[in-house]
Amino acid sequence: MITSFPKQSFKPANHSILRSIEEWNATQSANANDVVSTQLTLNTIPNIADAQAYSRHASVSSKLKRAVDVVGALVGLAVTSALFVPLAIAVQLDNPGTVLYSQIRCGVRGRTFRIWKFRSMVQNADGLKKSLQAQNQASGHIFKIKDDPRITRVGKFLRKTSLDEFPQFWNVLMGDMSLVGTRPPSLDEVAKYDRNHWQRLTVKPGITGEWQANGRSSVTDFEDIVKMDLDYQEKWSVLYDLQLILKTVWVVFDKKGAC
Repeated sequence: MITSFPKQSFKPANHSILRSIEEWNATQSANANDVVSTQLTLNTIPNIADAQAYSRHASVSSKLKRAVDVVGALVGLAVTSALFVPLAIAVQLDNPGTVLYSQIRCGVRGRTFRIWKFRSMVQNADGLKKSLQAQNQASGHIFKIKDDPRITRVGKFLRKTSLDEFPQFWNVLMGDMSLVGTRPPSLDEVAKYDRNHWQRLTVKPGITGEWQANGRSSVTDFEDIVKMDLDYQEKWSVLYDLQLILKTVWVVFDKKGAC
């Protein structure tokens, strides 16, 4: 259920975005999209013990990587703050409902957190997912339809430009995510994981990563995504993170498809 961003003692200079978000969501009805995810908890996932089978990756404790994340998140939130009102109006006019989409996702070694996005789908998108399973064009533990009927007109633009991901800079600032990492899976996805799949969650989830920068929509096999995530772990350095960030920006502007 979308309410507001969690209140922390640390407040960034551009905290006006938080006020705007709270004001918008105070006027919204409860978000039914979160019901599907919250029905699953870590206690009901039979394979959750496998998340502890692998040690945290070195990137999780890197102070330099964290410093880059904080600086990047503050810049990202400043941009998000400037864009929030026009994007919120566009989302509302196209498909009335909540401005933000929130869902429980799995982070490092199974640690859960609430992810934030600008809503790019119809209000009851998660409820419609089950009826669309037969049209899933991806293989493995991910769901992907090329022309997903749940995506709104404004949502297509948000996804094409990756603007829907901008609220995740808050997740980065709070330390649940990183600028670069693995794709954050939902609880229903990790419930299907084999033991070896948990290795991809030894790093923090990222706004971008190996898959987003080098594959994006062209990669639809979950096992290939896992291989790319593990490849990132092998090649990781702060410099490599910066390279992936720049490459992601290029991919977005080159219009090679949204994640």
